Amino acid sequence: MVTVDRRSAFKLGLAGAAGVAMSQIKIGTSHAQAAASTEENPGFYRFKLGDFEVISIQDGIRVADGPHPTFGSDQEAAEVAALLEANMLPSDKFANGFTPVLIKAGDDLVLFDTGFGAAGQANGLGKLKSRMQAAGYKPEDVSIVVITHMHGDHIGGLMENGAPAFANARYVMGQTEYDFWTAPDRLSGPTEGNAKAVAANIKPLAEKATFIGDNGSVVSGITGIAAPGHTPGHMVFNVESAGKRLVLTADTANHYVVSLQKPDWQVRFDMDKEAAAATRRKVFGMIAADKVPFIGYHMPFPSVGFVTERDGGFFYTPASYQFDI
Repeated sequence: MVTVDRRSAFKLGLAGAAGVAMSQIKIGTSHAQAAASTEENPGFYRFKLGDFEVISIQDGIRVADGPHPTFGSDQEAAEVAALLEANMLPSDKFANGFTPVLIKAGDDLVLFDTGFGAAGQANGLGKLKSRMQAAGYKPEDVSIVVITHMHGDHIGGLMENGAPAFANARYVMGQTEYDFWTAPDRLSGPTEGNAKAVAANIKPLAEKATFIGDNGSVVSGITGIAAPGHTPGHMVFNVESAGKRLVLTADTANHYVVSLQKPDWQVRFDMDKEAAAATRRKVFGMIAADKVPFIGYHMPFPSVGFVTERDGGFFYTPASYQFDI
């Protein structure tokens, strides 16, 4: 019989836990690093959805003051701070990620949104193309680029040195969104800056674009859904393959605590705040009821998770091994 004192048992327990943790780390990273990469963290996450391959890609991350008053702009700062602290988050700073998505659907490689592009690289953003290549795809492999809406962090990577960044792609975007941002009167007033970005990045590609509305098809298995509020023509996308389903929610909710647990709280960047709140309830109510995963453009990387209804809002659970088994 071997006797072990309490301190030795504690050390043995730590050693055993460390061994388990290391094995879990090896399992988790081997999946994400399926393609060769020289980076310790390649910034992409790959999984299967039926017959589709899905890759979420981090274009970059930006730390800023907040979340209040960007999130909960109609609430007292103390109210927002209390919610954040209850969820173990700081109340004076937050990290905002930007996550385009690649889907290999049959012969098509479909890219949803393009990040900041070269203009963001000086600030540690604009990493989409390099991380695509780390994941095993070149920009010229992309056959379709889908734009969920036309804010700068979604369209900044469309053009590069005056030429299309995805040379062989055609484009799919919402008709309502395009009509709004290209109207002549958008080039003055509060919409001026973004309208100029649309003129530089979207309009040169219009001849190769298909404009869709609610229930418009991208390819077989991928359908657009009107989700206005954040912008007038903001869209989300339903993805289905071989009995599996995923929703790309774009900017329907941009903070995994504030915008989901308090979907009615206003967000500064939502152009129609009441419509945006109604869309959050509709989209995430559907996702919760159907128990399907979603990818949100600004959710914590790898930006894949689930929601359940709780206390009048939605509680976010990040995906772990659901797609590995």
